[in-house]
Amino acid sequence: MAGLRMSVVVSATAFLLGLLFTHWIADSLTLWKSPETQTDVRLWTAATYYAVLMHGPPQLAYVYGAVALVGAITILWSLRDGRAGNLMFDGGSIFLYLTALAVYLYSVLPNLLTNFATLPLPFSSAMDASKLPPFPPSLREPTLELASSHLVCSVVLTGVLALQAGRWWAEQADVDDDD
Repeated sequence: MAGLRMSVVVSATAFLLGLLFTHWIADSLTLWKSPETQTDVRLWTAATYYAVLMHGPPQLAYVYGAVALVGAITILWSLRDGRAGNLMFDGGSIFLYLTALAVYLYSVLPNLLTNFATLPLPFSSAMDASKLPPFPPSLREPTLELASSHLVCSVVLTGVLALQAGRWWAEQADVDDDD
């Protein structure tokens, strides 16, 4: 049963990481560039990506939330055993997982809902970059905050995967010692 729980946690975490990695399209244009190379075109591309994301079907948000909830419940369920390995590895995993959820719920979602849900989508891929209006200063910081929040969530969820791999390795070492 421990293998099934670990598989669910790893699958849910990997799914959420995959979602965060899709935002790399916008985040790579903002977070990983120096302020001197931060052009309006890059910022408009990132803002348009987030606006398209917010104009998507709301049912996807329910799927993402369900996957996150299943992962959190499964990690909490594994603490029920009370074994030292579960307390150490799963305790750390719960902390990291809940940190990612907190950052997403208290930073990413309000930012998306406040700044990008109502942003119109007037741009087409065929539009000339020189015809873009100047990027609004009021959207500059929220766009950069989204990229950094996605990075924090990605690093924290990678930590969950590392702890679950450590737990598996420790359990395998115990099995090998028993043989």
